[in-house]
Amino acid sequence: MNGAIISAVDLVNGIGRLAGLEIINVPGATGYYDTNYAGKAEHGLEALKTKDFVYIHVEAPDEAGHNGDHKEKVRAIENIDREIVGRILKRYSKDEVRILISPDHPTPVGKRTHTRNPVCFVMYGQGIAANKLSDYSEKTAGTAGLKFHSGAAMVAALLKQ
Repeated sequence: MNGAIISAVDLVNGIGRLAGLEIINVPGATGYYDTNYAGKAEHGLEALKTKDFVYIHVEAPDEAGHNGDHKEKVRAIENIDREIVGRILKRYSKDEVRILISPDHPTPVGKRTHTRNPVCFVMYGQGIAANKLSDYSEKTAGTAGLKFHSGAAMVAALLKQ
Protein backbone atom coordinates (compact mmCIF):
# COMPACT_ATOMS: atom_id res chain seq x y z
CA MET A 1 0.00 0.00 0.00
CA ASN A 2 1.09 3.57 -0.52
CA GLY A 3 -0.04 6.48 1.59
CA ALA A 4 0.34 10.04 2.67
CA ILE A 5 0.24 11.99 5.92
CA ILE A 6 -1.13 15.44 6.65
CA SER A 7 -0.01 16.98 9.94
CA ALA A 8 1.35 20.22 11.34
CA VAL A 9 3.31 18.34 14.02
CA ASP A 10 6.95 17.62 13.18
CA LEU A 11 7.06 14.42 15.27
CA VAL A 12 4.05 12.96 13.43
CA ASN A 13 5.49 13.92 10.05
CA GLY A 14 8.81 12.35 11.01
CA ILE A 15 7.15 9.07 11.90
CA GLY A 16 5.26 9.24 8.59
CA ARG A 17 8.47 9.85 6.67
CA LEU A 18 10.15 6.88 8.37
CA ALA A 19 7.14 4.74 7.41
CA GLY A 20 7.57 5.76 3.77
CA LEU A 21 4.53 8.03 3.58
CA GLU A 22 4.40 11.14 1.43
CA ILE A 23 4.28 14.27 3.62
CA ILE A 24 1.64 16.73 2.43
CA ASN A 25 1.92 20.29 3.70
CA VAL A 26 -1.34 22.22 3.96
CA PRO A 27 -1.36 26.02 4.10
CA GLY A 28 -2.83 27.17 7.41
CA ALA A 29 -2.26 23.86 9.19
CA THR A 30 -1.09 24.98 12.63
CA GLY A 31 -1.36 22.11 15.08
CA TYR A 32 -3.66 24.24 17.22
CA TYR A 33 -7.33 25.28 17.45
CA ASP A 34 -7.10 27.48 14.35
CA THR A 35 -5.78 24.78 12.02
CA ASN A 36 -7.10 24.61 8.46
CA TYR A 37 -9.53 21.70 8.85
CA ALA A 38 -11.10 22.15 5.40
CA GLY A 39 -7.69 22.41 3.75
CA LYS A 40 -6.57 19.18 5.38
CA ALA A 41 -9.68 17.45 4.03
CA GLU A 42 -9.30 18.85 0.52
CA HIS A 43 -5.61 17.93 0.33
CA GLY A 44 -6.46 14.48 1.68
CA LEU A 45 -9.17 13.98 -0.92
CA GLU A 46 -6.77 15.04 -3.66
CA ALA A 47 -4.15 12.59 -2.38
CA LEU A 48 -6.68 9.74 -2.43
CA LYS A 49 -6.72 10.01 -6.21
CA THR A 50 -3.24 8.40 -6.25
CA LYS A 51 -2.79 6.95 -2.74
CA ASP A 52 -4.30 3.91 -1.06
CA PHE A 53 -4.76 5.79 2.22
CA VAL A 54 -4.26 9.18 3.83
CA TYR A 55 -3.59 9.82 7.51
CA ILE A 56 -4.94 13.22 8.55
CA HIS A 57 -3.67 14.32 11.95
CA VAL A 58 -5.41 17.05 13.96
CA GLU A 59 -3.74 18.17 17.19
CA ALA A 60 -6.46 20.58 18.40
CA PRO A 61 -8.43 18.18 20.67
CA ASP A 62 -5.21 17.15 22.43
CA GLU A 63 -4.18 20.78 22.93
CA ALA A 64 -7.62 21.61 24.35
CA GLY A 65 -7.30 18.68 26.75
CA HIS A 66 -3.91 19.95 27.95
CA ASN A 67 -5.41 23.42 28.41
CA GLY A 68 -8.38 22.03 30.36
CA ASP A 69 -10.70 23.72 27.86
CA HIS A 70 -13.74 21.51 27.32
CA LYS A 71 -15.44 24.04 24.99
CA GLU A 72 -12.46 24.06 22.61
CA LYS A 73 -12.16 20.28 22.78
CA VAL A 74 -15.81 19.86 21.78
CA ARG A 75 -15.43 22.52 19.10
CA ALA A 76 -12.33 20.78 17.68
CA ILE A 77 -14.14 17.44 17.50
CA GLU A 78 -17.12 19.13 15.85
CA ASN A 79 -14.76 20.78 13.33
CA ILE A 80 -13.19 17.41 12.53
CA ASP A 81 -16.65 15.91 12.05
CA ARG A 82 -17.95 18.73 9.86
CA GLU A 83 -14.88 19.92 7.95
CA ILE A 84 -12.95 16.66 7.49
CA VAL A 85 -15.23 13.66 7.88
CA GLY A 86 -18.21 15.49 6.40
CA ARG A 87 -16.25 16.53 3.31
CA ILE A 88 -14.95 13.01 2.79
CA LEU A 89 -18.43 11.50 3.09
CA LYS A 90 -19.78 14.00 0.55
CA ARG A 91 -17.35 12.55 -2.01
CA TYR A 92 -17.36 8.86 -1.08
CA SER A 93 -20.13 6.45 -0.13
CA LYS A 94 -19.90 3.97 2.72
CA ASP A 95 -19.13 1.25 0.17
CA GLU A 96 -16.17 3.17 -1.31
CA VAL A 97 -14.19 4.20 1.74
CA ARG A 98 -13.10 3.18 5.24
CA ILE A 99 -12.53 5.81 7.89
CA LEU A 100 -10.88 5.53 11.29
CA ILE A 101 -11.17 8.46 13.68
CA SER A 102 -9.10 8.04 16.82
CA PRO A 103 -6.89 9.98 19.18
CA ASP A 104 -3.40 8.62 19.74
CA HIS A 105 -4.08 8.80 23.50
CA PRO A 106 -6.69 10.26 25.83
CA THR A 107 -6.13 13.78 27.18
CA PRO A 108 -9.12 14.37 29.45
CA VAL A 109 -9.76 18.06 30.18
CA GLY A 110 -10.18 17.26 33.88
CA LYS A 111 -6.66 15.79 34.11
CA ARG A 112 -4.95 18.06 31.54
CA THR A 113 -2.46 15.32 30.71
CA HIS A 114 -2.31 12.03 28.84
CA THR A 115 -3.80 8.98 30.50
CA ARG A 116 -3.56 5.25 29.86
CA ASN A 117 -7.33 4.84 29.50
CA PRO A 118 -8.85 3.30 26.36
CA VAL A 119 -9.27 5.70 23.45
CA CYS A 120 -12.61 6.24 21.81
CA PHE A 121 -12.64 5.62 18.09
CA VAL A 122 -14.96 5.42 15.13
CA MET A 123 -14.34 2.90 12.37
CA TYR A 124 -16.74 3.30 9.48
CA GLY A 125 -17.20 2.18 5.92
CA GLN A 126 -16.96 -0.74 3.57
CA GLY A 127 -17.41 -4.05 5.41
CA ILE A 128 -17.34 -2.59 8.93
CA ALA A 129 -20.20 -3.65 11.20
CA ALA A 130 -22.02 -1.06 13.33
CA ASN A 131 -22.07 -1.19 17.12
CA LYS A 132 -24.78 0.08 19.44
CA LEU A 133 -22.97 2.86 21.32
CA SER A 134 -24.99 6.03 21.70
CA ASP A 135 -22.14 8.54 21.70
CA TYR A 136 -18.46 9.16 21.02
CA SER A 137 -16.71 9.93 24.31
CA GLU A 138 -13.84 8.95 26.55
CA LYS A 139 -16.40 7.65 29.03
CA THR A 140 -18.00 5.21 26.57
CA ALA A 141 -14.69 4.08 25.08
CA GLY A 142 -14.22 1.53 27.84
CA THR A 143 -17.68 0.03 27.26
CA ALA A 144 -17.29 -0.70 23.55
CA GLY A 145 -17.36 -4.33 22.50
CA LEU A 146 -14.65 -3.87 19.87
CA LYS A 147 -11.23 -3.48 21.51
CA PHE A 148 -7.68 -3.57 20.22
CA HIS A 149 -4.54 -4.14 22.25
CA SER A 150 -2.32 -2.22 19.85
CA GLY A 151 -2.48 0.42 17.17
CA ALA A 152 -1.13 -2.09 14.70
CA ALA A 153 -4.06 -4.43 15.37
CA MET A 154 -6.50 -1.54 14.92
CA VAL A 155 -5.00 -0.53 11.58
CA ALA A 156 -4.94 -4.17 10.45
CA ALA A 157 -8.68 -4.45 11.21
CA LEU A 158 -9.35 -1.24 9.29
CA LEU A 159 -7.35 -2.36 6.24
CA LYS A 160 -8.45 -6.01 6.07
CA GLN A 161 -10.06 -6.91 2.80
